[in-house]
Amino acid sequence: MSEREVNYTIGVDLGTTHCAVAAVDHDLSEGEEIALEVLRVPQSVAPGEVEARDLLPSFLYLPHDQELPAGSTALPWNPTPAHLVGELARRLGAGSPTRLVSSAKSWLSHPGVDRRGAILPVDAPEGERRISPVDASMQYLAHLREAWDQSHPEAPFAQQEVVLTVPASFDPAARELTAEAAAQAGYQHLTLLEEPQAALYSWVHSTEGGWRETLQVGDTILVVDVGGGTTDFSLIAVTEEDGSLALERIAVGDHILLGGDNMDLALAYTVKAKLEGEGKNVEDWQVRGIVQGCRQAKEALLAGETEAVPIVVPSRGSKLIGGSLRTELTRAEVEAVVLNGFFPEVGVDEHPARRSRTALTQLGLPYAQDAGITRHLASFLSRQAPEGARFRHPSALLWNGGVLKAPAIAERLQGVVSSWLAADGGEPARLLEGPDLDRAVARGASYYGYARRGGGVRIRGGLAQAYYVGVETAQPAVPGLAPPVHAICVAPFGLEEGHEAEPVPQELGLVVGEPVRFRFFGSSVRRDDAVGTLLQRWSDEELVELGAIEANLPAGDRRAGEIVPVRLGARVTEVGTLVLEARPREGDQRWNVELSLRED
Repeated sequence: MSEREVNYTIGVDLGTTHCAVAAVDHDLSEGEEIALEVLRVPQSVAPGEVEARDLLPSFLYLPHDQELPAGSTALPWNPTPAHLVGELARRLGAGSPTRLVSSAKSWLSHPGVDRRGAILPVDAPEGERRISPVDASMQYLAHLREAWDQSHPEAPFAQQEVVLTVPASFDPAARELTAEAAAQAGYQHLTLLEEPQAALYSWVHSTEGGWRETLQVGDTILVVDVGGGTTDFSLIAVTEEDGSLALERIAVGDHILLGGDNMDLALAYTVKAKLEGEGKNVEDWQVRGIVQGCRQAKEALLAGETEAVPIVVPSRGSKLIGGSLRTELTRAEVEAVVLNGFFPEVGVDEHPARRSRTALTQLGLPYAQDAGITRHLASFLSRQAPEGARFRHPSALLWNGGVLKAPAIAERLQGVVSSWLAADGGEPARLLEGPDLDRAVARGASYYGYARRGGGVRIRGGLAQAYYVGVETAQPAVPGLAPPVHAICVAPFGLEEGHEAEPVPQELGLVVGEPVRFRFFGSSVRRDDAVGTLLQRWSDEELVELGAIEANLPAGDRRAGEIVPVRLGARVTEVGTLVLEARPREGDQRWNVELSLRED
């Protein structure tokens, strides 16, 4: 630790649809008596109007040069911001969607695109401004940093410990890119934390020490996080360590691009069909405006505040006779679309359906094919089943994400899980009441930062998957047949940040001085594989291939194309990225490969 003065640990939730910041004041905290605050973030909410809010919408708008009056987007710390982010960006984007950047966080996890390239908005016309997913994320993070510095001049952001959250299912490439965006935004003392763990930390903090009476050794906590753009599942076990209760993350689900945005879009098409049934024409660009109205209507209707909410469909000039179209969305319609479409009452053996794909498709995000979140959850719990069991039985449930604020959705999800347990002869799972689902991740991240300094309980986590490197077998050339590839475990499940794994016992040959391709694989189900475990074959459920890395490793004093005998080692950096190191049999040279996608 340098001589910088650390007054706070700051938790930052870089969400798909919202960002939030919370902090623990060290001077006012002791043990489990913690002084925690949520930062209200100043942002433009209308031209010339700035307002501080608990959440910063994760939207970035790229206006035309003369679109907004001079000075109308000024912020307290910047009179002429280069980019417009937050609430005003979202509002303007509803009318001009081809200039609105959204879901940048989801694009960060997409290995099929150049995530450092200017690709967003993806539907922007030729010649329009675009920005990269990394740069968009950096803009949100920089705005949050500036907001902190403006409200806490006595404790500069750059001097504090910062914990930035990522989905538990983010692979090392997405984690590395998130850390890169944070570094560009001026985050100097950074740690990454999985969002479901942050949610549980928030719950632990809210119990003021009472979590030890609520949980017991042998409990398995299922954390379900349904946000605006993604759905994540995690399992956390309650164990015993030195006579005290301890928490350990034992399983993480796939990164599922399915959330509240999908629900809002489904409702928008319901409204569109209703209007067209009345003989009214609705153009594609108007659907974006309907989505915004459906988002607000959904929250009010599922909360039971009213039976119907009016929806106004925007128009342009005189293209629609009589101006804007009007209709309404009812609670019955929302429940039919959201509850039955996204949270259907299914059995634990009903898993996501795979449909036949069209040969050609637009380049876009790899959205989930099946909208049934309960089917994805059934698949996750079935994959984690102990030997001889149908699925892993959770004994406690914790919800996270804005979608699960709706009582109707939370009750449906709890009812489905309860039906699975009852049908399998299991005990009912109790619900851990989590406060403030919109800000729980940021609050939990700040608590974790405090706990790292010895001030609270910690969840043992580490790598959410075991990682493997592909090794080409040596065999005579056969026309039309590529040599088989085996997979060797280089980093076991749970390897913690800042730690190094034992070197792989097998000696391998590394090609240097010419272009090569590294193939990497991950597994969230093979949790017991040790370093050096060799897999000659595997199922799609066991191993998932990650983004390959193209490299040209320097030959040094060796000739190009030489095969150097090496041993592989792996370590996890403090921010949670995986680094592979090849160590030759002779000499001091080392070759490092970060398990992240380097498009350049």
